[in-house]
Amino acid sequence: MILIEPDAASASSQTEFKKRKAALKMRELRGFLSRAKSAVGLHGEVSVLLAGDEAIRKLNRDFRKKDRATDVLSFPIEEFHGDAPKQAGDLAISLETAQKQADEHGHALQVEVKILMLHGLLHLAGYDHETDKGQMARKESALRKGFDLPSGLIQRSKKGGKTSAGEKARSRKQ
Repeated sequence: MILIEPDAASASSQTEFKKRKAALKMRELRGFLSRAKSAVGLHGEVSVLLAGDEAIRKLNRDFRKKDRATDVLSFPIEEFHGDAPKQAGDLAISLETAQKQADEHGHALQVEVKILMLHGLLHLAGYDHETDKGQMARKESALRKGFDLPSGLIQRSKKGGKTSAGEKARSRKQ
């Protein structure tokens, strides 16, 4: 499921946010999410929140104690209770940051959101580019090529780009 936060942008940037939202092809993103989830090997539902920098900053502050916006946050679900449908986790993506990164790298917002989804899904699957000696980078690179996506977050950060390499929060359990 992909959700767009209704109040994702401040009043002064509502027009820009509406343009970003209108530029997204939601059916295509849902199809990509399904294919990417399978390619990564995730089982269970994944929810994606598309929000503004302020909402992402709040999540990053609350769950990771980092008081700044970022591009993507991953929230793996590590415990399952009862007969509830299996959940793989949640992703939160900043459309504001995604647009900046799309502009920096010369592609559409739609493409950047796919790159961020793929990166977040890999974190949900247990990969961690900060500690895994390159396994996540190799997997992301192979999947990007399979999905015909340009350079991913890990590859950009190694080139000294301005973008972050995504962030994850493992502090939430359900």
